[in-house]
Amino acid sequence: MINLKLSLHSTNASVKCIGKTPSKCHLATPWRYFASYDVVIDKTSSILIFPLIQELLFAKMPPKKKGGGKGGLGGIIDGVDTTQMTREQLEVFCLRIKEENEREREERNFFQMERDKLRTFWEITRNELEEARAKLRNKDRQIEESVEKNEDELKFYKQKVKHLQYEHQNNLTEAKAEGLVSLKTAQDEHTEQEKELLKDKKNLKIQIREMENSYEEQIKNMKIEHDKTVTEARNEFEDKAKELEIKYDKKFCDLRTHLNTKHDMEISEVEERKNNQITDIKKHHDKGFNEMKNYYNDITLNNLALISSLKDQMEVLRKQNERMSKQVADLTAENKKLVVPLQKALDDVKEYKRQLQNYEKDKISLENTKVKLRQTLKDLEGLRWSNDALELRFAKLQEERDELHDKFVQAILEVQQKTGVKNVLLQKRIQTLSQLTEYKDAVIGELTCSLGQSPEKSNKKLEEILTKKNATINDLQYELARVSKAHDDLLVTFEEKMKLYGIPISELGFTPLKMIPQGQAGLARGPAGLVTKNK
Repeated sequence: MINLKLSLHSTNASVKCIGKTPSKCHLATPWRYFASYDVVIDKTSSILIFPLIQELLFAKMPPKKKGGGKGGLGGIIDGVDTTQMTREQLEVFCLRIKEENEREREERNFFQMERDKLRTFWEITRNELEEARAKLRNKDRQIEESVEKNEDELKFYKQKVKHLQYEHQNNLTEAKAEGLVSLKTAQDEHTEQEKELLKDKKNLKIQIREMENSYEEQIKNMKIEHDKTVTEARNEFEDKAKELEIKYDKKFCDLRTHLNTKHDMEISEVEERKNNQITDIKKHHDKGFNEMKNYYNDITLNNLALISSLKDQMEVLRKQNERMSKQVADLTAENKKLVVPLQKALDDVKEYKRQLQNYEKDKISLENTKVKLRQTLKDLEGLRWSNDALELRFAKLQEERDELHDKFVQAILEVQQKTGVKNVLLQKRIQTLSQLTEYKDAVIGELTCSLGQSPEKSNKKLEEILTKKNATINDLQYELARVSKAHDDLLVTFEEKMKLYGIPISELGFTPLKMIPQGQAGLARGPAGLVTKNK
């Protein structure tokens, strides 16, 4: 951005420029007075006014002719002829150009700010994306850890359930055995008690029979004694009764005479009193009978009237009953006719209720489907963004894959070349070593011959030495296998004990190292002592 301040001396100056490329411009009118203008030149603008500045600097020069040189093409700025402009028009034009430049500069600043904002937003979004990916990785790791933990807990609880089942089975077996033993003991005790009770029952029967016999004897004796006592008492009481009978017969005669006299007097008094009462009662009964007779006569008349009225009502009710019976028969027939439409109507009502329920269910499912659709559209939009990002990443990964494939092919070729060279070198080395072995065998043969020993003895000694060395190596390998197997068996025993007490292996904080890795089971052929017996 370049700011220039110019002083002009004309009120009716006009500038003419051609096109949007730098060219010569000239003033069409003379200068009259000075005026100050601020000219802003923007490198990004399409309006270039360097010829205008040049013409303003050389304003006293007369205008050139149209046919003279290249200056005749000047005076047009941004498609506008400035040669015929007055000073005011030129000022307005310059102000408009200045405003356009200011507006373009503001727009450029605005777009730069928008670009910075977008870049900032992009950086923030990228950081948030990285954080979200990190959180997602952490969540995946937590999920894996929780899955592993759940598997460990599931194994632990399965083992615990097995132990509980085993303990339950043992307890059940023990309880059954104890129950059988107690049942057998109870049966034996019951049998003994039954035998004792039968024996006691037999003894009691014998005792009862003996007691019955003794009681019968006692009863017989008591009956004899009682008969004697009764006979004596009867004779004594008969004598006393005779004496008392004579005595009381005399008293009875005297008393009867006295009482007969007294009774006759009382009877006469009672008869007189009763006769008076009978007279009063007859009068009272006659009066009550007359009242009752009148009352029942009234009731009889009323009942006869009521019976006649009830007969009339019965006749009316009978007629009504006949009429109602006819109506009931008609209604029954009509009801029978309406049973089928009623059943059909009830079926229609059930169908409509079912359709209403289905409609409500469909309405609820429609609402749920709309909610799911909105959520699905939202997820789809997110997945589209994710898909775009993944496509970009996929393109980048394809480029990396192609690059790695090229590198891999190149590395394979290099390895093949190197292995080919190594194979050639190894073959040459094998040939050299075989020749060297033959040479050493020949030298050893010559030495044995020079020492006076036969080759068979030398070979025998060498074989003995090699046999001893091989035996030592086998013993060491055997000892190593025994110690390694003992170590591994001890680890297995330790793990079994931890599982027995419900302690997972992961809580140790480290993984126990096995001395015999998988695939090398040949080392474990040796015995491990008494270690495995602790399992």
